[in-house]
Amino acid sequence: MRQKLRSSERRSCRTIGIARSTHRFKATPKKDDSLRLALIRLAKAYGRYGYRKIAELLRMEGWRVNHKKVERLWREEGLQLPQRHKKRKRLYHKDSSIIRLRPRYPNHIWSIDFVHDKLSNGRPYKMLTVLDEYTREALCVAVKPRMGNQDVLDALYPIFLTHGKPEFLRSDNGPEFVAKTFQTWLTKVGIKPIRITPGSPWENGYNERFNGTLRREVLNAEWFLTIDQAKTVINKWRRQYNHIRPHQALNMRPPVPETLSNNGT
Repeated sequence: MRQKLRSSERRSCRTIGIARSTHRFKATPKKDDSLRLALIRLAKAYGRYGYRKIAELLRMEGWRVNHKKVERLWREEGLQLPQRHKKRKRLYHKDSSIIRLRPRYPNHIWSIDFVHDKLSNGRPYKMLTVLDEYTREALCVAVKPRMGNQDVLDALYPIFLTHGKPEFLRSDNGPEFVAKTFQTWLTKVGIKPIRITPGSPWENGYNERFNGTLRREVLNAEWFLTIDQAKTVINKWRRQYNHIRPHQALNMRPPVPETLSNNGT
C-alpha cells in the first residue's frame, strides 16, 4: 500500500486496522541452550517420564517455563515416548452394580499385589507391593526369592507401626492372600479384606498401575545380579516415586512431597 499509494506508515496502518507496533515488531530468538541441557539431564535421569512430568520437575528447579515450550523442545530433541493405547476398564457389572470401592481418605483402602521377575542368572524373585489408594503412596516394595502368607505378614507389620492400619485391604485371590492364617490375622486386627473377582485385575487398578510403572521404569531398565542389588535399586526408586515423581491424579505433585527446613523454621 505504501509503495503503490505513497501513503505514510501511520495512515496505512490505520486504514487496514493494525497497530504500528505490530507492523514494526521483529521477533528476537531466545537462547534455550541452558534449558535444553536441563531438560536432557532430567530425561536421562528419569528415562520413562513424559514431557509433562519433566516440565513439572523443571519448575521445581526454578525454571519459569510452560508445558508447551517444554513439549516443543522435547520433540526437537527427539525424546518422545512411544504412544500407549488406553485400555477400557470396567467399573460396573452388567446389572450396573459397582465393582470397585473407591478410597475416600488416607488409610481407607490399601491394595497389595505381587510382581514377578528374574535375576540375570535366570533365578526368579518376588516383590510384594503395598499402595495407599487415596494418597497413591507406595508404602512398601518387599523383595525376596520366595514369598508366602507369613512373608506377607512380616512385610505388613512395620508398615502398620509407621502408618497405622487401613480399614480395607484389597487383593486378588492368590493363595498367599486367601490363606486361613492371613485372613484370621486380618480379622483379629480389625481389617476388612476385599478380594477382587477372579480374572478381573482392573478391580485392583491402582496397584496394577503402580506395578506397571515399576516394571517400565525399573525392571525393564535394570539387570540385577543379586536379590540385595534388586532390593537397593527398587527401594531407591520407591523413595523417588513417593517424594519426587509428579503424579497426574495429584495435580502433578508427588504423593509425599519433600519439605525443606532452615534451622527448624
